[in-house]
Amino acid sequence: MSVPLSVLDLAPIGEGDSAADVFAHSVDLARAAESSGFKRVWYAEHHNMVTIASSATSVLIAHIAAHTSTIRLGAGGIMLPNHSPLTIAEQFGTLESLHPGRIDLGLGRAPGGDRAVFAALRRTPEASDRFPQDIVELQGYLGDQSRVEGVKATPGAGTQVPLYILGSSLFGAQLAAQLGLPYAFASHFAPAAMTEAVAAYREGFTPSEQLAEPHVILGANVFAADSADDAQQQFLESRRARVRMMIKRGPSTPDYTDADIDAFLTSPQGAQLADMMRHTAIGTGAEVRAWLEDFAASHGADEIITAHGAKRADARVTSVNLTGAGS
Repeated sequence: MSVPLSVLDLAPIGEGDSAADVFAHSVDLARAAESSGFKRVWYAEHHNMVTIASSATSVLIAHIAAHTSTIRLGAGGIMLPNHSPLTIAEQFGTLESLHPGRIDLGLGRAPGGDRAVFAALRRTPEASDRFPQDIVELQGYLGDQSRVEGVKATPGAGTQVPLYILGSSLFGAQLAAQLGLPYAFASHFAPAAMTEAVAAYREGFTPSEQLAEPHVILGANVFAADSADDAQQQFLESRRARVRMMIKRGPSTPDYTDADIDAFLTSPQGAQLADMMRHTAIGTGAEVRAWLEDFAASHGADEIITAHGAKRADARVTSVNLTGAGS
């Protein structure tokens, strides 16, 4: 049986794009995923990043939901330390009320920014320490019994919006296992602890009202094109752009050529950055789908969430269509 596939839309702001352009591209991508048989599309909360447009994650989900019909949509994820559980319950309770049976809520512990972002959000880094307790409180607001006396999420109460724990370490895996929630590992950019985290999650899993058996979602980068050569070129362009962004140190950073970046990638530091994209499928639709099936089987994934990384928006839509058709 084929592994279910989903999409992580990073809502990238390309050169010359406005935020409105990005949102139109995201609608196109979600519609492609819906028509190609993908299970869900997720959007991630980021702040103070000029290359990502999904900061108001719940608002973007509402927009995409209004322009699609059946595909599940959600956060992959909401960085819960940035918010009160009640606020998120009300936001996602509203989404579920507007689009019943289509909304997911993935939750992350990372702050999604530095101390300046925390200050601008009126939060502190210590908020991350309350992550487990905040999840339990959030569950109560979305369930049938609030855990805070005298406080009820409206909308939200009784919607049972499914929760997912996101992570790239053993902490998230163990927490998801303890709470009996699905676990999504960020192997598309932080693959180091994947095998250990998946094993810890499965071994420690305790059934819950939401989930009777473990459910593992693994992330993978995807570059699918009409030819393998085109897909490889898209991958090289995307990787160079990512490396440029990560080594940029302000206006004084030199304009590195492609040759400079390729040479840097052969250095020990460059190899570490390249390893972030270790789990990447590149090729035609059929080749990519075969890679994803093997990846899922080799690492015990119940679902793969695919991040289509081509620089051009139309190429990302093509990648989604070809991957969906490659089964």
